[in-house]
Amino acid sequence: MKVLIVEDDPLHRSYLHEAVNAALPECDTVIEAENGTAGEKLARDHKSAHIVMDLQMANRNGIEAARTIWKERPETRILFWSNYSDEAYVRGVSRIVPDGAAYGYVLKSASDERLKLALRSIFIESQCVIDREVRGLQQKSLGQTNGFTDSEYEILVDIALGLTDRAIAKRRGLSLRSVQNRLQQLYDKLDVYQTAGDDHEDGRFNLRARAVTIAFLRKLLNYSALERAEAELQEWLDGK
Repeated sequence: MKVLIVEDDPLHRSYLHEAVNAALPECDTVIEAENGTAGEKLARDHKSAHIVMDLQMANRNGIEAARTIWKERPETRILFWSNYSDEAYVRGVSRIVPDGAAYGYVLKSASDERLKLALRSIFIESQCVIDREVRGLQQKSLGQTNGFTDSEYEILVDIALGLTDRAIAKRRGLSLRSVQNRLQQLYDKLDVYQTAGDDHEDGRFNLRARAVTIAFLRKLLNYSALERAEAELQEWLDGK
């Protein structure tokens, strides 16, 4: 068995290397990459089917690297090991996981035993292992606990990118009224009206900008999510 570690922090790479050796006596080769770009190349060169992936890295983050790897080899098993449980990251991962894939999302704050259990469960037993905190955010992202539906989240990302209502309608194949209705749902769920105060109509607040600000504060959006969204927007614009 080969295991590829994709992690930009040398100390964390060393720790993961030791954890892999301790948890997986079946592993005879551990390969290391310092960023997502190198991870994609090594995964391709070594045909690695077992990967431990950090999420936030320079040059190319873990979500982008994993999306490329899964596109080429959907049977690959990936354990995301991250400091972050932001909804933006959780949604980003959920969007790219192939049907039936064995994967995991474990926080770096988890115990050594938790990490070792996750490694064996995913790589040996083909099970999914998701930390409880992350699982709760996944349920929210699926709209199960008063979170945002995928369509509402798309509207949030589009207004963060600066698109007008008409541009959003054209991009998403919606009527202008549907876009405006979803915007109102967003404002309600983000409590934009409440944070704006009773006199929000006097021009003191731009509700779209206020919604984006609150989304950042609640970690619904982050730099990586918008960087990815900007690339997708450019692809859409180029294909028009």
